[in-house]
Amino acid sequence: MKYKGAFTLIAFTSGLANVHAADLAKGKAAAEMCAGCHGARGVSVAPNYPNLAGQKQAYLVKAIGDYRTGVRNDPVMSAMVAALEEENIEHVAAYFSSMPAK
Repeated sequence: MKYKGAFTLIAFTSGLANVHAADLAKGKAAAEMCAGCHGARGVSVAPNYPNLAGQKQAYLVKAIGDYRTGVRNDPVMSAMVAALEEENIEHVAAYFSSMPAK
């Protein structure tokens, strides 16, 4: 068990490498389906939809994953993220996190 900490560190830093490997152009294209509620640049068009612009990339990846697995329960969001291709999750999260919050 003395290697447990080293394994955790490697797994964590590997995840960070994936977070930074995202393609913003692919993210922008994949995020078009989000624009109806969250705005084209991630600033929501209605007060009941959260802004995505400026959110941390890791947070957005986790939130998308939570909607996909049912940890977060919202029928509209669950359907939307189900339609999002797995390979585009990091890209969409990177795109919105790169946008200014307002």
